[in-house]
Amino acid sequence: MVFKIFFSIFASYFNIYTLFVVKKVYGILFGIMFFCVGCEWQLKPNTVDVEDETIIIDRYDRIESQYLSTGDFAALQQMNTIYPRQTRMLIEDMLRIGKVDDPDINVKFLHFFQDSTLQALLNDVQERYADLDDISEELTEAFNRLKEELPGMEIPHVYTQVGSFDQSLVVDNHLLGISLDKYLGADYPFYQKNYTEQQRSMMVRQMIVPDCLGFYILSLYPMPRDLALTQEGRDHYMGKIQWVVNYVMKRKIFKNEHVDATERLMTTHQDMTFDQLLSSNNLK
Repeated sequence: MVFKIFFSIFASYFNIYTLFVVKKVYGILFGIMFFCVGCEWQLKPNTVDVEDETIIIDRYDRIESQYLSTGDFAALQQMNTIYPRQTRMLIEDMLRIGKVDDPDINVKFLHFFQDSTLQALLNDVQERYADLDDISEELTEAFNRLKEELPGMEIPHVYTQVGSFDQSLVVDNHLLGISLDKYLGADYPFYQKNYTEQQRSMMVRQMIVPDCLGFYILSLYPMPRDLALTQEGRDHYMGKIQWVVNYVMKRKIFKNEHVDATERLMTTHQDMTFDQLLSSNNLK
């Protein structure tokens, strides 16, 4: 099941507003939040002892950029044989330029990125994200903390890619893709021309791990369909996920009334598990 994240709305919910589409079935909006660095977050003691798993980020973006910049056929072969799921999602679900088995899809794919803005984007991503060690370490720590609270959770396989300023993240089962073109910094020239200041403030390196956590949790606990009928229900449900992200990250990245309501709920019911929290539709 592929979870598609469209950044144009994503910048508005969970990063101002977010649309999260579940295999063409339903979209989801996240509540308004603000980024607050350095806030202390007190963790409740946990009693689950789990073995840490290291997340090593798969640099699919490098092979992709090699093909799109030079037309290297060997790179294309690697994309199709080593990374078939990633390539399918990129071509069919993100760029939406056709099916991976279309006779002329490789030509369409290469031609799509010949635009000068996208060619510059490929270079900028490789320059700004030459090293991802800090993100890999933070992802490892965060997802292992989350697994302590959700012991049955499978830690995702994480890879990076370059889109076309469209979607920020994709989740397909336990495969999580990060579109680095959506995290080039608030000062990136294309962002300054096409996004608001508030949106740009969230399109930064520091938001990669919180966003990965939030969307992966949402893939495990999709919004109940009955909540999709009311704005209040959507806001509150997203507030619960944002509270969990704050908890796992040990700082208040997301701050709004629905996160505060979840904090009060968890303080009152200290025996409530994360699974119970995320599985419940209660608004109180």
